[in-house]
Amino acid sequence: MVFGNFNTNHIVQDVSGGVGGMGVFEECTVSEEFAFGCTGITTVFTSSNLGQTPVIIAGTKEQQKKYLGRLIDEPLVAAYGVTEPGAGSDVAGIKTRAEKKGDEWILNGQKMWITNGGVANWYFVLARTNPDPKCPASKAFTGFIVERDWPGVTPGRKEQNMGQRASDTRGITFEDVRIPKENVLIGEGAGFKIAMGAFDKTRPPVAAGATGLANRALYEATKYSLERKTFGVPIASHQAVAFMLADMAMGVETSRLSWQKAAWLVDHGFKNTVIASVAKCHASEVANKSASDAVQIFGGNGFNTEYPVEKLMRDAKIYQIYEGTSQIQRLIISREILTAAKQQN
Repeated sequence: MVFGNFNTNHIVQDVSGGVGGMGVFEECTVSEEFAFGCTGITTVFTSSNLGQTPVIIAGTKEQQKKYLGRLIDEPLVAAYGVTEPGAGSDVAGIKTRAEKKGDEWILNGQKMWITNGGVANWYFVLARTNPDPKCPASKAFTGFIVERDWPGVTPGRKEQNMGQRASDTRGITFEDVRIPKENVLIGEGAGFKIAMGAFDKTRPPVAAGATGLANRALYEATKYSLERKTFGVPIASHQAVAFMLADMAMGVETSRLSWQKAAWLVDHGFKNTVIASVAKCHASEVANKSASDAVQIFGGNGFNTEYPVEKLMRDAKIYQIYEGTSQIQRLIISREILTAAKQQN
């Protein structure tokens, strides 16, 4: 099956004054290498990209120059403000609202689990602008660029998470925040489409990060299996361990190929929604299995903080949760498959 048609409007362009020719594929390559070292650090800069992407794909030239330009001029980051205490994967359940008052919008609500929430210079914020509960999600929400230092913007405490602790994750409260009309992306009611469209470009880098973690787990487990001896031989000599390493290697290779395909498609103007979800879901599950298997190979040492693999296991779990849970990815994939099948009949 072929999902989607060629559309030159989606070709990655240099809109922020950065190095020409850089696209999602290059970002993924960098993300995988960084994630081999630390996925918490990787999440910091990839989440900044998530905040930037709505402005890249939907911002005016003036918005792009002002907000993307400042991220190049100074060592600043952005953040993506969609998730709420009661609305994660259920984006349509967002309660944060914005009301139009003259040439301004008044924003009120709370976001949760916002990566870079306490250090971002500005946020992409999705808010409900149509109070009618029967209004479809595709028309009920609007995307805004909200600056961190505006009155009424209050980041909460840094959350103490199980893994990826280098990442700054916080809740953010908005109380009567005044947003000028110039900071609306596209227009009223276009927010949901923008938020969802961003994921086609940002899920491949998440998959690449998970691949990097899986590769690190394979590296550590392989090295340890050659050093640790049982019954007079390195544990790598035992088929039970060797086969675990083989499974980890297969997972790394297939994860890398999946993010490479997803990134190549979007960089060349093709619809990549299905493959991006495949890559994100597959790589996140490979990362978790690889990290768990690495702990198993390390035995009791794997359960100890003096060895590296327990951190990998803690860091891996979030890949099955953020940017759409593994269950949401399966929902997207199945819907696209069924829609394509119905169109062919």
